[in-house]
Amino acid sequence: MAFFGKKKTAGTTSSASKQDSARVPQHIAIIMDGNGRWAQSRGLPRIEGHRQGAKSVQTAIEFCTEYRIPYLTLYCFSNENWKRPKEELDFLMGLLKSYLTQQSESLVKNSIRLLVIGRRTGLPTDVLQVMDQAIEISKNGTKQTLCLAINYGSRQEIVDAVRTLASEVAAGRLRPDEIDEVSIERSLSTAGIPDPDLVIRTSGEMRLSNFLLWQISYSELWVTQKAWPEFGKPDLKEAVEEFGRRQRRFGGIEPNPSKPAS
Repeated sequence: MAFFGKKKTAGTTSSASKQDSARVPQHIAIIMDGNGRWAQSRGLPRIEGHRQGAKSVQTAIEFCTEYRIPYLTLYCFSNENWKRPKEELDFLMGLLKSYLTQQSESLVKNSIRLLVIGRRTGLPTDVLQVMDQAIEISKNGTKQTLCLAINYGSRQEIVDAVRTLASEVAAGRLRPDEIDEVSIERSLSTAGIPDPDLVIRTSGEMRLSNFLLWQISYSELWVTQKAWPEFGKPDLKEAVEEFGRRQRRFGGIEPNPSKPAS
């Protein structure tokens, strides 16, 4: 999980400048799937897939910088992933801690704000400490927001939001009839972040895996057969270009181009 990209060099926005900014997603969310299967298909231990997947993380961050996409959310570790072998879990936690420690300066240098969503319960204390430090030192970043979903599950997030609202009602600060979409959204862990425009899933699986279920109600979905460790900038570019060709109607009706507006 090499979470942070290299320093942008001169000319890296040339491809972005050719894009119609209205057709480029402002928020991309990625379900990074297939690390273990990629490794096993090559006769390697599963942890080697995670190690290789770190390079794809860096690539995604660099791509979003080049294309001036201000929000990137990565599904790093779900709360269901605790079912995996202890050796793999220990490696993942160590990898997370290592890169947050090593790359924290890159956050500040590249003006990247780090956010983390997911429950803290169950995460090792040393990982939480490094995570909190990285969040604190990067809080003033303005060029990009990198949101990591760690120990995250959307159903659990919604349960936590409901509990928050229930507490407000019990305390007399909120009436039940005042609960609406806005109050729910501000109680989610993604409060203040725009909903994803584009959701990418690697490794060909056709499911959402308990990821941002509220937030992606109207997101565009793009699935590739490629596993996350082999996912690169050409694949991201293809996804963004496909997004640009789609008509987003949000429940409305696509205008008939042959019929003049009344």
